[in-house]
Amino acid sequence: MGKIQEPKKAKLVVGMISQDYSLFEKVDTALSEKFGEIDIKSCIFPFDYTSYYNEEMGEGLKRKFVAFKRLIDQDVLPEIKLWTNEFEVFFSLNGKRRVNIDPGYITERKLVLASTKDSYHRIYLGRGIYGEITLYFHNGKFLDFPWTYPDYREDKTKEFLIAARKIYLKERKKDYGGYQGI
Repeated sequence: MGKIQEPKKAKLVVGMISQDYSLFEKVDTALSEKFGEIDIKSCIFPFDYTSYYNEEMGEGLKRKFVAFKRLIDQDVLPEIKLWTNEFEVFFSLNGKRRVNIDPGYITERKLVLASTKDSYHRIYLGRGIYGEITLYFHNGKFLDFPWTYPDYREDKTKEFLIAARKIYLKERKKDYGGYQGI
C-alpha cells in the first residue's frame, strides 16, 4: 500500500490577456496585494492565437505572465480561480471583460491551469473549478500535450515558465510558509 503524503507547495503563476497595457499593472498590484510579492514577470507580447476573446475584449490583445515568491498549497487553486473570476468582473466595462486572468501553478514536473470548463483531459477540483495539466517538464524543458493552448506552446512562454520553475525549486527549499487560502 502506498504511503499518503501531502503534496509539496507549488508556485502560483498567473496569465493575463488584455488590450489595455495599463490594466496589466493594475492587475499586478491587486494580485500582489492578495498573494504576495511578484518575483518574475514576462514581457508583454501579442496574443493573436485565436479570436475567441475578440468580441468581448476587442482586437490587438496582449499576453503577460507573472509568478509569485510565496508558495501555495496546491489545493487552494479553486479558491484562487474564483477570486480571479470576481476580479475580472471588477475590471469589466458594460458587462464585458477587459482582462482575462488565468491562475495556475508550477511544480517540479508540471504546469497546472485552473478552468471553469470541463473536458476529457481535466479533473474536477471542487467549487466548479477544474484542473488541467497543460505542460509537463522532462529533460530540461516543458513539453506539450495535444490540448496545450497555442500560446503555451510558444518558446517565450516556456522560457518564462522555466525561469519561474528555477526560482520555485530554490524557494521550495526555503519554504516561505505558503499561501493557505483566501
